[in-house]
Amino acid sequence: MKMVSWNVNGIRACVGKGFLDYFHSVDADIFCLQETKLQEGQINLDLEGYHQYWNYAEKKGYSGTAIFTKEKPISCSYGVGTNDSESEGRIITLEFKDFYLVNVYTPNSQRDLARLSVRLEWEVNLRNYLIDLNNEKPVILCGDLNVAHQEIDLKNPKPNTGNSGFTDEERGEMTKLLSAGFIDSFRHLYPDQIDSFTWWSYMNKVRERNIGWRIDYFIMSERLASLLKDSQIHSEILGSDHCPVCIEVEL
Repeated sequence: MKMVSWNVNGIRACVGKGFLDYFHSVDADIFCLQETKLQEGQINLDLEGYHQYWNYAEKKGYSGTAIFTKEKPISCSYGVGTNDSESEGRIITLEFKDFYLVNVYTPNSQRDLARLSVRLEWEVNLRNYLIDLNNEKPVILCGDLNVAHQEIDLKNPKPNTGNSGFTDEERGEMTKLLSAGFIDSFRHLYPDQIDSFTWWSYMNKVRERNIGWRIDYFIMSERLASLLKDSQIHSEILGSDHCPVCIEVEL
């Protein structure tokens, strides 16, 4: 089974930059989006053979997630646990026979860390939710998690220490999640691979020089590790300031 996750930074704009060409060529069984930035009825994607699930933010042109899946899930839910009214459209959970798929767009703590407390509360709630799901059946979490976990996960770790996405608090929350029975699929297979990034600033020639961060992930239950066949970063795919990430797993 092939799964893809991509922060498209506006699906309507990304469609105009080749999204559908990539979508059809990669032929994923499950394709997850973050930061769709639209409301219901603002786009009509004709994706033959796929069931579509969208979670829209209440605020126009902001946040939002979506999942396209060939196999119809047993159930679909939005939000975390009993809180099914999450207003920023940041999470979708699909239940399948053998696993849960959770697609998230984690809040950014902002340049001045003004939203760090919100972010940390999100992390605790999400981790507890994932642990509860993991007690029922294996979990695959994907999305823009807005954190570079280790120094190897960004080009310039020293000057970025303490900045949004690379604070001790945010990195510590990722460590807690992985310690709760989960693995980072990419680092599980490629623990020492350098210069493997998924996001680049729009500043001049930053992407061409590969001055990036790895903040997009597939996190999965440890008991799925033996079924993981590959974890890829499709950095050659343009259309957003993020690139797609992909896993192949025998499910």
